[in-house]
Order: sequence, then structure tokens, then C-alpha cells
Amino acid sequence: MKEQPKREDRILFQIVVDAYGTSERAMGWYCYLEDKLKFPFAANCVSSRITSPLDVGSQVEVFGLAPEDDCMLEIFVLIRYGSTKKFKLAVPLAQLQCLSHNEETCQAVEDWHYWVARGYVY
Repeated sequence: MKEQPKREDRILFQIVVDAYGTSERAMGWYCYLEDKLKFPFAANCVSSRITSPLDVGSQVEVFGLAPEDDCMLEIFVLIRYGSTKKFKLAVPLAQLQCLSHNEETCQAVEDWHYWVARGYVY
């Protein structure tokens, strides 16, 4: 993915600013997303993952972030899953495209996608 200077600045100066290790960068991302994502929001699965039951093209409703401890390697969000949508399931945020009308929510999701696509790690 081509470098995007405005997004790079937001990541460096808002999200991982003053983060000196992997856990601090992970918490920077978690706090940023916790602040910017407005739940619930609709999302579309855009990639398959061996760790996720979602199929490409599946539409889901995201209702929260997974607990902090579960997001120390990558960001997971909570969806309702199953035929009755009764079960909570954590899926990788990188797997989902934001369909929200809230620009801040979609920008935050796109920031995470950019981070992942550029090969950045905590």
C-alpha cells in the first residue's frame, strides 16, 4: 500500500505517540479505537481468515471492542454470530470494512487497515 502522509501523521502523533514498546503501541491503538468507534456499526467481511468463520461478503453488526487483553497482538471486535445472533464472537477488525455513516468510525477502521497493510506491528 502506498504511503499516505496524513494517515502516517495521525498514527505517529495521535495513536502511537510516546509509545516505546509493543504493549504501549497496542494500548495506543486500543484507546484510539475505543474513542473513535461509535457502536454499533455495520461492517462487511472483505477477507477470509482461518481464525474466523466469516465469509467474504458477509455483513455483520459490530457492537464493541474485544477486551484489552485480547487485543495485544491485533485488534478484535465483537459481533453477534449464529443463526439467532445470540452468541458474541470476536473477529479481527482487519477482516471488516466499515459501512457506518459515521465518518470518524470509518476513518478509524481505515487507519487500522492501513497499519496492517503497511506491515506495521506493535
